[in-house]
Amino acid sequence: MEVRAVTKFTGVSAQKARLVVNEMRGRQAKEALDILQFMPQSAAQVVAKTIKSALANATENFGLDEDDMYITTIMADDAPIRRWRRFGARGRFKPWIRRSSHITVILEERF
Repeated sequence: MEVRAVTKFTGVSAQKARLVVNEMRGRQAKEALDILQFMPQSAAQVVAKTIKSALANATENFGLDEDDMYITTIMADDAPIRRWRRFGARGRFKPWIRRSSHITVILEERF
């Protein structure tokens, strides 16, 4: 059975989140959470939160066992970009860009 969780509009850019996400693909969900706990990237916390949400969906909604769940699909997609400008010297302005991402985790049961 396929279980899904999505975290939208995270404060981490998709490029930085993909560094973490690519390490978690294909792993057991519990093992991935243990690894994420010791990763220094800020995206690791957001990815861990999404995996925990998917595990909670599996146990509460479908009655599946957490120990049998594996990450089949995990991706970090671009979300809307917030753009604004700050005024600089000599009448110029400097564009500021704040990127965000959507993180999707799909778990499946493997025996």
